[in-house]
Amino acid sequence: MRVTQSMLSQNMLRNLSGSYNKMGKLQEQLNTGKKVTRPSDDPVVVMKGMGYGMQVDKVEQFQKNMGEVNNWLDSSDDALDGVGQVLQRMKELATNASNTGAMTENDRKAIATEISQLREHLQDVANTKVGDKHIFSGSMTDRPLYNKGNDAGVGKGFEQGDSFKSNVEIEVFDGVSLRVSTDVTKMFKDIDDMLETVKDLTATGSSATGESFSKMIEDIDNQMDVVLSKRADIGARSNRAELMHNRLEMQEGAAKKQRSQNEDVDYEKTITDLITSESIHRATLSVGARIMQPSLMDFLR
Repeated sequence: MRVTQSMLSQNMLRNLSGSYNKMGKLQEQLNTGKKVTRPSDDPVVVMKGMGYGMQVDKVEQFQKNMGEVNNWLDSSDDALDGVGQVLQRMKELATNASNTGAMTENDRKAIATEISQLREHLQDVANTKVGDKHIFSGSMTDRPLYNKGNDAGVGKGFEQGDSFKSNVEIEVFDGVSLRVSTDVTKMFKDIDDMLETVKDLTATGSSATGESFSKMIEDIDNQMDVVLSKRADIGARSNRAELMHNRLEMQEGAAKKQRSQNEDVDYEKTITDLITSESIHRATLSVGARIMQPSLMDFLR
């Protein structure tokens, strides 16, 4: 087979073109930090990368949901802490009012006024919101637990006693949801009724007996136990939420590691390959220049 000068030139140009393409690809990998920049580079890596990316996005969304869970539970616990403070103050007022012989008319009025304020505060706590959602209204988050009578045709009071249709749950993992709502409708209504009773007993003055106040104080203690029970339930769910948060962090780390191993370049190896390719390219240029340099004119001198 006769090898001509044009064949040598074409082969050299083809090899140089391949060398440029290889160096260009390596430089692009170093610039982007990714093994592939288009599906044609490696379809398998691209498909796996899409799957890992979806997994990372899903975990990040679950972490956002966990923030919502913690917001609901923390707000619920804070609200019930406020209810406990109302009950504690209510017990102090009932204890003072039970000493009917030492109570003056002004004392009874002062206690009645404070009880009225405690009752309004309790009603406000019952309507606690996270964002635009009422957290104590079950699935009917657009309606307040205590209706203040601002809506036409709707009376004041805890109108949703029978309307707590279902719990509010937030998904925090595949197939795992945490309950964030707390059914405290009956508790709030019972405490509201007790405040009204204490106010009435205080207003009766001499007709109220120590026995009636003792029964009231006992009922207040029972309601304190109910509040503590509700807070314990919230605390247990908060502990589970913390465990789920830790699990999501581990899942996020594993998913990002898998994605990185699939997509990210090994900088040390890529830089070494690029330096090697550059050396080979320079050698190819040098040899090619010598091969293509001789011509007929060189032999006619």
